[in-house]
Amino acid sequence: MKNYKVGIIGATGMVGQRLITLLSEHPWFHIEVLAASGKSAGKSYEDAVSGRWAMKTEIPESVKGITVLDAEKDAEGIASLVDFVFCAVNMDKSKTKELEEKYAKLECPVMSNNSANRGVSDVPMIIPEINPEHMTVVENQKQRLGTKRGFISVKSNCSIQSYVPALHPLMKFGITKVLACTYQAISGAGKNFERWPEMVDNLIPYIGGEEEKSEKEPLKIWGKVENGEIINAVSPAITTQCLRVPVSDGHTAAVFVSFENKPSIEEIKKCWAEYSGEPQLLKLPSAPEHFLTYFEEPDRPQAKLDRDLEKGMGVSIGRLRPDNQYDYKFVSLSHNTLRGAAGGNVLMAELYAAKGYFD
Repeated sequence: MKNYKVGIIGATGMVGQRLITLLSEHPWFHIEVLAASGKSAGKSYEDAVSGRWAMKTEIPESVKGITVLDAEKDAEGIASLVDFVFCAVNMDKSKTKELEEKYAKLECPVMSNNSANRGVSDVPMIIPEINPEHMTVVENQKQRLGTKRGFISVKSNCSIQSYVPALHPLMKFGITKVLACTYQAISGAGKNFERWPEMVDNLIPYIGGEEEKSEKEPLKIWGKVENGEIINAVSPAITTQCLRVPVSDGHTAAVFVSFENKPSIEEIKKCWAEYSGEPQLLKLPSAPEHFLTYFEEPDRPQAKLDRDLEKGMGVSIGRLRPDNQYDYKFVSLSHNTLRGAAGGNVLMAELYAAKGYFD
């Protein structure tokens, strides 16, 4: 596989830091540029994140001395230095959308962790094991943007990664309705306990905008490509509650589901055990060997025990049983900054690279 020079836009934030840890020794992608807001521009990366480095591992030596560039003012220069960029910025939606389109129009593909472009019909929102066929709409997007190789692709919200992967293999049974309650780690807010001590021994029953994303985004993931656009699915009906809980990493979901053609428990477990996608077929560097893992123990999955399954890229499932309101209920878990954010973004980029979209 060809090696690619990459930039990280939003390199000083939580997801940007996680991207650096994942890419510092990546076999295909080499970090060429780190960019952030103007207040960090001109500093060495080590100085820019001084007192803010939130990863459990040390800052990689290979990036400590890189001078941080201004993501907005230096966009043209950044685009000329790299083959594509990862984008994980903390800006309002209109400015984020403007920034991502700016890079795309500079013929620099954008692998986005942001929500600004998720609702755009010709911007694919990719979970690599589930909807790789949506990648084809970037050809239509290029026509809209007037580009030859520049485009934007986004990953989904971190919350849905804890339950959509478990539901997807069961779609063939005709899922009619879903209730999902998510219990989301504080790293999803870009925080740790040192920076958010109020979360110790606490639970906040509200995460702004999260329930709307959690109910709508799966319908785009399960949508169909028609005339160069993604047409959202109209079912299943999904309702959610999203809560912030005192856990460092790992989003857990309590899921209730009903079917048009109700499968047996054994059939459901078989679907989970046998399911794999293109990342596994192509043996992409960040792909988990097993996308879905079911635990028979009654007290699993647990965030502390299971979030790092398959290097944080696997989805854990447990407690499948009948329900008296829905057909079945179960619990599932994903690592929100790996599978749900930076890791999912890297895996998406690997899929685009393997398919030749960056060449």
